[in-house]
Amino acid sequence: MSSSSYNIPAEHICVEQEIKRSRFITDISHAESKSNAMAFIEQIKTREPGARHHCWAYIAGHPVASIDRGCSDAGEPQGTAGKPMLNVLQHKEVGEIIVVISRYFGGIKLGAGGLVRAYSSSVQLAIDTLPLTRHIATVPALLHVPFALESQVRRLLDSHNIVIKQTLYHFDIEIHIDVETGSQQDLQEKLSNVSSGRVNIHFPES
Repeated sequence: MSSSSYNIPAEHICVEQEIKRSRFITDISHAESKSNAMAFIEQIKTREPGARHHCWAYIAGHPVASIDRGCSDAGEPQGTAGKPMLNVLQHKEVGEIIVVISRYFGGIKLGAGGLVRAYSSSVQLAIDTLPLTRHIATVPALLHVPFALESQVRRLLDSHNIVIKQTLYHFDIEIHIDVETGSQQDLQEKLSNVSSGRVNIHFPES
């Protein structure tokens, strides 16, 4: 996996399991920021007002590099819910993710170890069925293309699924694109080959 591109949730899913008569309802969704995560938590609390606990964990960016992450035991004994949930997320290497577990108490106490296992397994159960998509990290690039080479360059970009953001016609053609981080050199070589070195590519922010 590219260090700057990573998996993220493709949709909101909900799964449920029962452990010693307690119901654990797990909701997982995409959360690009902390504010997205907090809004999702409130949404689930509104949907499940009768639950005794709404424990949660989120990673609001890169699954490993992001420091924007958090968790809450939401009234369960300290360390038995939020942190185990976050640990599962971190090991799955999925970013921009929020998970909320709504617990309906069934009358049988699970103990600290039982709670850790219950919350961890609930996240595991949900994430195993979670559809994923890719967050592709990109850098902007600017191409200077001779008029005679426009069609060849467009075909090359299309074959690599690179979307043209803007095209400007001056003394030559300026084509603005985004390039996946880490593939700049490869694209530069391909453009040079197709144009015999007549296409220039610049990466303003690199």
